[in-house]
Parts: sequence; C-alpha cells; structure tokens
Amino acid sequence: MTTTRSRCALVTGAGRGLGRDIAQLLADRGYHVMVTDIDADTAAAAAAEIGGHATWAAVDVRDHSQVEAARDALLAQGGRLEVWVNNAGVLLTGPAWEQTEDQRRLLMEVNALGAINGTVAAIDAMRGRGAGSGGGGNSGGGGHIITIASLAGISAVPGEAVYAASKHAVMGFSTSTAIDLRLAGVNDISISCICPDGIWTPMIHDKLTDPQAALSFSGSLLQPGDVVRAVGRVLDSPRLVTAVPSWRGALARLGATFPRLAVAGLPLMAAQGRRTQRRLLATRESARG
Repeated sequence: MTTTRSRCALVTGAGRGLGRDIAQLLADRGYHVMVTDIDADTAAAAAAEIGGHATWAAVDVRDHSQVEAARDALLAQGGRLEVWVNNAGVLLTGPAWEQTEDQRRLLMEVNALGAINGTVAAIDAMRGRGAGSGGGGNSGGGGHIITIASLAGISAVPGEAVYAASKHAVMGFSTSTAIDLRLAGVNDISISCICPDGIWTPMIHDKLTDPQAALSFSGSLLQPGDVVRAVGRVLDSPRLVTAVPSWRGALARLGATFPRLAVAGLPLMAAQGRRTQRRLLATRESARG
C-alpha cells in the first residue's frame, strides 16, 4: 500500500512579523508548516494562530543540533521537506567600534551562521540524509531553500556595518552553495535569496529615534506583505537573487560596483532616511496623543 506523505515546510524566526506571515503563506499553499522561534511561547502561539497542521519548535539557529532536531521532528511526522525558509535575524546598529564583542558575535552568528546551519540541515534532508529520512520520512527528491537576506548584503550600509557584513556572508554562502549543488550534480534543490529594503516589522519598530538605522528608512518602507509576495513568486519560479523593490536592488548593485559613488551618495540617502524617521515618529506620537 502506498502512503501519501505531506508536503512540509519549515520557517525560522517565524514567531512574529515577517516570518509568521511567510509561514501563513506556506500553510495557505497546503504545506504542513513548522514554525520555529527562539522563544517557545511565541512559536507556539503563532502555530496555533495558523492552525491546520502547523507545528512549532523552540530553536536557536546558532546551534546546529537544535536546527537538526526541529527538522527531524518535522520529518518524523511522515512528511517530505520541500521548502525551508531561513528568516531568523537580528539588527543592531552603530559603528563596529562602538559595539561590544557580544553584539558583533550575535549579529554574525544569528544572521550568517543561522542561515548556514539551516541551509545545510535542509540540504541533508532534501538529499535524503537527514536523521528522519528513513522509515517514511523524507527520502530526498529535491526542494527549495529560501533565505531572507537584505539589500545590506549587496552594498555598503553606513550605521550597520556588522549587520551588512553578516548579510554579505549570507549572500556569498548562498550563491556559492547553489553552484556547489550544481557541480555535485544536484539539480533538484533550488536556492533563493530575497533581498528586501527596510521592512516595517518589529525589527525596526524601535529604530525611529536611531540615526544609525537611517538607511533602512531611506527608500519606500516595505510592508511584510511586499516580501511575502516576493517569496510566493520565487516559490513559483525559483530565482537565485531577488531584490525588493527591484529599483533599490539596481541602486545597491551600482554602489557595490562603483564604491566611490556609494561613498558620495549614501550619506544623502541616510539624510533622507532621518527625515522619514522624524515624520513617522511625529505621526506615531500624534496618534498616541
């Protein structure tokens, strides 16, 4: 007798904000979704809100064993891992020399190492090597790994140097791994990086008075739905790098190609971002009053 296995997806940092919305998208598309977050209560609440077959796990993406344990728990439910979304991330601003060693380590480990741990765990399952891949779990068959990177992974970001370094690491790792898969003859695992501009999520809600975060406010501030729709598009048609919006991606690539141009132009963009911060702050305080 043939057993039909469920289509499974896992999203990191999905207890709230953008990750929560991506998990909802996947559930709406018929996936059995596992919501992971470093906070167990937040992950459990998000899974309950999504409903259906959503499950949850408390995961610190810096710990590869925790990432693998969540993956194996999902596979043990009899599904096949088809989609993995690396969404967990942190944002701390300021010049590198003003940040503590712990802050710099947190940025690099959550943003970069977390994405590496998730990608490796997903590849192992999608190639049929995960601990849960035997006895009705995933036996390979490919899949899609999506990483929420940032425009900070493409160009310079004054005020967010270590954050930019972590996102540059994510981009270098993801694009290199995509090529490694092809060189190894693995053609059924896709890797996609979504590189959004600043998003109005809990990550930047408290940055309105932070001048070091100004560049995140210098464009058209995105809503989570803008990025969720981009995730939906790459699910339908895999693409290695997608900038949101595309014009800001072109601007970031221009700055990366011509660093002198970036040095001249980015302070002006930061000034625009500070004006937006002041406007949003005034609007918020007016609404409270």
